[in-house]
Amino acid sequence: MDELVEDSLPLSRTKKKQQAKQIEEIAGQLVDLSDNQFSQIDLPVAIAREAETARSTKGRSSQRRQLKRLAGVLRKSEDAFASLLNQLATLDQVSRGDKKQFHQLEKLRDRLCDADSFAAAFEEMLDLVPEIDRKVISRLARSVQQHDDRRAYREIFRRLRDELAGATD
Repeated sequence: MDELVEDSLPLSRTKKKQQAKQIEEIAGQLVDLSDNQFSQIDLPVAIAREAETARSTKGRSSQRRQLKRLAGVLRKSEDAFASLLNQLATLDQVSRGDKKQFHQLEKLRDRLCDADSFAAAFEEMLDLVPEIDRKVISRLARSVQQHDDRRAYREIFRRLRDELAGATD
């Protein structure tokens, strides 16, 4: 019964201000996206134009003004705003997955470069990416273990990342 009464009442000024602030924060997230991430977002023309203007604005106060203008355009189009929220959430999940995979590859590389854990890590690597060049990875790991070769250390990670990316494509 209370829910029915609350739905029929108009929004208070405080609630309206809170909603406006949340929309400004979402507009800020949109403007702060990398160029690659921004190109993945599907936006209506008017919103995309305002977002591009806000992204290209350099001055601090000018950019704040453009953010507020973008937020105003987002407030007028509820459907586009809901779609933007979903797309930003999807991008955030993908970004988290990429970071997790990055850290897993770093740990695998560290274990490959440690003489004590090399054998177990090598088997795990073969399970993860069976088509990787085993001899090259062994040689690079040995170089890191014996000579503390930083170039080989980076090369192991690069090869793991590239092979894993090739396996998922």
